[in-house]
Amino acid sequence: MSDMPKKSFFGQIKSQMRNLIRCLVKDKNVALIKLDGIIMDSANYPMAKKLIKAFKEVEEREIKVMVLRINSPGGTVGASQEIYDAIQKLKAKGTKVVVSCGEVCASGGVYVSCAADKIVANPGTITGSIGVIIGTSNFKKLYEKIGIDQEVVKSGPYKDILSTHRYLTDEERELLQGMIDNSYEQFVNIIANGRSLEPAKVKEFADGRIFTGEQALELGMIDKIGSLKDSIYYAAELVGIEGEPKVINLTQKKSRIYSLLDNNLQNIELKSQYSGIPLWIMPKLL
Repeated sequence: MSDMPKKSFFGQIKSQMRNLIRCLVKDKNVALIKLDGIIMDSANYPMAKKLIKAFKEVEEREIKVMVLRINSPGGTVGASQEIYDAIQKLKAKGTKVVVSCGEVCASGGVYVSCAADKIVANPGTITGSIGVIIGTSNFKKLYEKIGIDQEVVKSGPYKDILSTHRYLTDEERELLQGMIDNSYEQFVNIIANGRSLEPAKVKEFADGRIFTGEQALELGMIDKIGSLKDSIYYAAELVGIEGEPKVINLTQKKSRIYSLLDNNLQNIELKSQYSGIPLWIMPKLL
């Protein structure tokens, strides 16, 4: 019985030491999450859902800084906005966020990155492409040549807008332009707020053009030139981590069908144009 107090005492010391070591290691953690591919959110391609789930894990682990590695040509408006909002909520919980731009961080990638505390890009990163587009193909003359016609019964005058069988009417073009203009203003305001720029200044280069990381630095769109490794050390520095940070990769794994779809989407013609997804009536951050 006389040994019990000693064992209990040493047991408490060991437990306290383990907790102290755990805390010290935990304080050196830098979460790494990768946004790789076209930004969208569907049953077979749930990128936004997977990223938001990963952000939640950062919060649950109480990791105080996260590096989001973006390699994306853009995507849909809604999915980009959901990821942006999720980053804002994570920051509100006390986590610092640094975006590291890879080969391409354009359009929707720019939108998402503006939620971060800091943005780092390689000197040759392709970025920009700020704007919104709706597009479709028109096969009216081809259909006429091969004898294909279409009959439509619709509930309203705009229900078959962007039909491949006919040209847009003036009213339809005006309606779509209003939608595009509204989405564009949202995009410009996000950049202006995130990068502390005047909206008029943003509009000077938010005309769909692409530019390099070095040019983005001159425009105030990023904070620093650097690689992924540089971004990790920069993130560690932001929260006072001394020495070698411990990188915790919390990127959600892709399902097989997700990976196949991603490869197919990346190899279509739209990739070279840095557009979002090939859905004929869905607005794309281009």
